Amino acid sequence: MKIFITGATGFIGNKVLNQLCLGSEHELICLVRKHSEASECLKNLGANLIIGDVTNKESILKGMKGCDWVIHVAGLYSFWESNTDRYKQVNIDGTRNVMECALETNISKIVHVSSAAVYGKPGDSPFTEKSKIGPVRFSKYAQTKYEGDQIVWELHEKKGLPVVVIYPAAVLGAGDPKASGRYVSDLVHKRLPATVFDKATLTWVHVNDVAEAIIKALEKPDNIGEKYFIGKHIMLLSDFNKMVSEISGAHLPVMHMPDFLSMAGAYFFTGISKLIKIQPPWGMSVDQMRMMKEGFVVDGSKAEKELELTYTPVSDAIEEEIAAHHN
Repeated sequence: MKIFITGATGFIGNKVLNQLCLGSEHELICLVRKHSEASECLKNLGANLIIGDVTNKESILKGMKGCDWVIHVAGLYSFWESNTDRYKQVNIDGTRNVMECALETNISKIVHVSSAAVYGKPGDSPFTEKSKIGPVRFSKYAQTKYEGDQIVWELHEKKGLPVVVIYPAAVLGAGDPKASGRYVSDLVHKRLPATVFDKATLTWVHVNDVAEAIIKALEKPDNIGEKYFIGKHIMLLSDFNKMVSEISGAHLPVMHMPDFLSMAGAYFFTGISKLIKIQPPWGMSVDQMRMMKEGFVVDGSKAEKELELTYTPVSDAIEEEIAAHHN
């Protein structure tokens, strides 16, 4: 099959591309930004590159013509941006562009990568694909991903968009430049002055499992319109911290910051960051701290049953991430 991929230079997208190159005969077309440093790596893997961006519909159409399938991984995954309009441009407008182009070019199947964070805090715990989405999302990232999803499902219902949606939990693994990776790195290198939200519960998943789930969902017949949560390991943040400490040998911060102080600090640092246009220290943006505090408890067993996905132990993901930070 000829597959058009967005976000192939990103943390998840790159793992998808690697797995596709190693294990299949598919022809791969990747949409990459003009000055992307990772472009050479994609070429070396045998992918064809189309210069463009999800915000540029012409470049998407150019790359998608003649393709059979689409994997849409590109998104702005961040909990602080100096220009907050970027969230809408990428996660809402970019998603609409990709899906409308897929309809226009008669793509037979799309895998859209969303996030478990779009569900906010549903009434069920753990929540599943059948759970009703919670009323509130806890970050601009989650809210704009949610609005992008609404467009996807509306096009599915009204225009027959042939889509499957993947909802990863908190993703871990070597080469993670985002919030989870920075958090592990800060713990290992003793940069955090205190621990926070010990009683928060999150669901974790290895990045390779997410990539495998995307490919399996794409290649599985007769699953258009399905949703799959990808996540297995439900842990208190305090237990996650202990696991990082035990694997790395780094001592955890002696101090623990109470929840109200953590949130007060987040509002303070986010206010300063807005003025000086530099990210808050220690990831203490309001959005990231709210996401950590609220957490999410996801049941990813449908993917085990229907996609025959075997989840990797969370300790493996932490070990790989720590090894990458020390190299």
